[in-house]
Amino acid sequence: MIAVKEILLQTLIACSPAFLFPLFYEKTTRLPKRESSDPVDSGVRNSVLLVSCLISMIICTIFASTLFDSIPLNFFLPSLIIGMLYGRLRDGFLLCVAEVCLYTLMGKYHNLAGFVMETGLVIFPLVLLSSTHFKRSGRQGRMMFIMFFLLIGQYFALSLYFLTPRITLKSDLTIIIYSVIYVGVSIFIGLVLMMVIENTLDREKLQQQVLSLSHKTFREAENLQQTMDAAPLAILLLDQDGALVTINDNFLEFCRLENPALNREDLLGLKLHQLADEIGTEYLSTREQGTFVTEELVTELIQVKNRMYLISISPLRKGHTREFNGSVVILQDITEIEHLKDELNKADRLSLVGQMAAGITHEIRNPMAVVRGFLQLMKEKSPSNLDNYYRIVMEELDRANGIINDFLSLAQSRSVNKEESQLDDIIQELSPLLWADANLRGQSIEMKFTEHLPSLHLNTKEMKQLILNLCRNGMEAMEEKGQLTIETREHLEGIELRITDTGPGIPASKRDKLFQPFFTTKTQGTGLGLALCLSIMERHNGKILVESEEGQGTTFIVLFHRPSSRNISVS
Repeated sequence: MIAVKEILLQTLIACSPAFLFPLFYEKTTRLPKRESSDPVDSGVRNSVLLVSCLISMIICTIFASTLFDSIPLNFFLPSLIIGMLYGRLRDGFLLCVAEVCLYTLMGKYHNLAGFVMETGLVIFPLVLLSSTHFKRSGRQGRMMFIMFFLLIGQYFALSLYFLTPRITLKSDLTIIIYSVIYVGVSIFIGLVLMMVIENTLDREKLQQQVLSLSHKTFREAENLQQTMDAAPLAILLLDQDGALVTINDNFLEFCRLENPALNREDLLGLKLHQLADEIGTEYLSTREQGTFVTEELVTELIQVKNRMYLISISPLRKGHTREFNGSVVILQDITEIEHLKDELNKADRLSLVGQMAAGITHEIRNPMAVVRGFLQLMKEKSPSNLDNYYRIVMEELDRANGIINDFLSLAQSRSVNKEESQLDDIIQELSPLLWADANLRGQSIEMKFTEHLPSLHLNTKEMKQLILNLCRNGMEAMEEKGQLTIETREHLEGIELRITDTGPGIPASKRDKLFQPFFTTKTQGTGLGLALCLSIMERHNGKILVESEEGQGTTFIVLFHRPSSRNISVS
């Protein structure tokens, strides 16, 4: 009975790594310095195993005894072999050295045979050399390794006592039976330790996989939320029951139009009729049992307050089973698009009216030409005292014809052919006509040209029309002895044509309307000249600016962008 108690005590002590290793290992994996998603470092695992096995070896040696004064009762060998096989080579070497020291300090026999046999020193090199192959083996292979080394090790430990003269097979069968039990218990302890270590490592690996999947899922959910927030749409996800699962920032802003105090957490989990109560939108409530929870794609146009929304509801399905799993609802604010469509429709109608007006005015010129021809004949046959009346009528006809020509130029959308030209050369060609107009008005012209200006792709006819219109506008705005300055210069964006007069200037309230058709500051003006100039510059991809101060004159700045390498035809 005493022998059984001794064996049980040693068994419990030898099994201590089965408790120590999971305990220390679990605490190590929960260190705050370590990221939860990172795998446990193998050095930490080996250190925990080394400490657990070393503690078991020390306690087993301290409580070591003998059975029947013959059999050594010390189950240090399972912890030693487990530590050597699972740990690093240096850890196994440290355990071997520790066992030699423990035997030297506490061993019963201090002769060479007892030292070699009882410590199992003879199998240490074989165990260390087999550790690499052991780690590569499966669980059954590892069991065979452990059983083999424990059987051989315990055989060497017991063989010394069976070789003594006072022990024979016939003398005491009880000792032999206990020896077999001793070896069997040792192998059992080794297998228990192996199973505990394997289960602990498998559990840790499973935990790491779960943590990795959790972090991956969290990152994907975060990326999905950021993608939804970045989309210029209001998006919400519903489950099968129509409750909100996820919303993006745009939908939150949509809800805050009615209730600025709402937070994302306030909305998640709400049913649609509850959400309708929160934001005061009846549409969501009426559609709760309708198209919002649907297994078919639905698109509708709705109006909330004074805003128009295009709403799309798409079903969500599980990957392989295709089972209905909820809906995704997308709201797109198309108010501006609807306004733009209305404006385009108006523009189309105005364009049609303009085409009709252009056709009508074109047809009016023919009878006007006939009328003017007959007036000239009548003038030749009428008394000279009526010449003044005929002159006034024909001037008005000519003015009406000029208005029609300007209107047709503005209304027609036509392509212009451009060719490489020098802006200064075009102005020089117009200079005699400009000087003639200036002399009739008692005004002067100053021209400032910049040398070596780059060529521009221009339509010469339209450029002459633009320059004449701007120069004549400036002359008409000035009194006698006024001066018109025509200047060309280089600019950061291209080339500038500046036409400056010394007239009274243009009030600020009228500057924004200068290029509107039929707006004029002159008593006899048609309001089409500047609008025509703007149309010409738009076809040349340029722009016109106005600088003016009352009493200081006005400057029209015509900006041409830097020339391209090809002639361009622009509609």
